[in-house]
Amino acid sequence: MCIAVPAEVIEIRDENIALVDYGELQQEVRIDLVDVKVGEFVLVHTGFAIQRLSRDEGLETRALFKEVYGAMGMSEDAIKTGGM
Repeated sequence: MCIAVPAEVIEIRDENIALVDYGELQQEVRIDLVDVKVGEFVLVHTGFAIQRLSRDEGLETRALFKEVYGAMGMSEDAIKTGGM
């Protein structure tokens, strides 16, 4: 199963690279596929921003992910690293 994760664009570093914030983790992603600005939310899959989201969609989806992780008994550290 493949999952795309919501993230907020916090910096455009290069023509095709942005720094995004997942809420607990920051990472560089490719933005070749979408036109984005700082402050916008995107869905990220395998290091690529694949779709823009409204701020409400991004925050709501982020909250849902956190709720699912909590129900699975995952710690904050596990969420940050993607492990259990």
